[in-house]
Amino acid sequence: MKLALLQFVTLDGVSQGPGSPTEDTSDGFSGGGWLVPHFDEVFVERTAGWLGLADGLLLGRRTYDAFARDWPQITDPDDPYTQRMNSLPKYVVTSGPVDAPWNPTAVVSFRDVGALKEQPGRELQIHGSTTLGRALLAEGLVDTVRLAVAPTVIGSGRRLFDHHGLTAGLRLVRHEVTAKGVLILEYEYIGAVPVAAYEGVSAALS
Repeated sequence: MKLALLQFVTLDGVSQGPGSPTEDTSDGFSGGGWLVPHFDEVFVERTAGWLGLADGLLLGRRTYDAFARDWPQITDPDDPYTQRMNSLPKYVVTSGPVDAPWNPTAVVSFRDVGALKEQPGRELQIHGSTTLGRALLAEGLVDTVRLAVAPTVIGSGRRLFDHHGLTAGLRLVRHEVTAKGVLILEYEYIGAVPVAAYEGVSAALS
């Protein structure tokens, strides 16, 4: 399976609490719910399509606990995410037991991720779980990065790429803007960050 990192972020890179003011208030964060006003049919169609590519979810412990609490409570029969989120295999990267399993769930370690990628399937997807996603990207294990960037600046909260020493070369392969201004971006991981010295326009374009 390919490993895909899927994140909703603000323009200033905050990924904490996109779906509700009470979703994640850790570290005193009070700015949650910033993504929901920007939902439209295109946003839902694209992000539901992303989820449709998953054959498993890879989650950090904090995200797993929040998802296990919230997703089973969503009963809207027209919600395009709920059935997939509740039925997909979940792999939780944690050192402790899971007290209230959100089945099907398996506990794994960080070093197990490479072996999970060797299993047959389409995508193993990281949702939320910014700390885990950053660490796996830094290790070169992430194949695809998909972002939905809301036209919002929050100014506080956990940021997706706020990690010392994290570098990753990415190539933009798809992009779209919704009617409500959300940037839908997909990148492929290409390895080391390419660098060059500017020596004039002609040299830069050659």
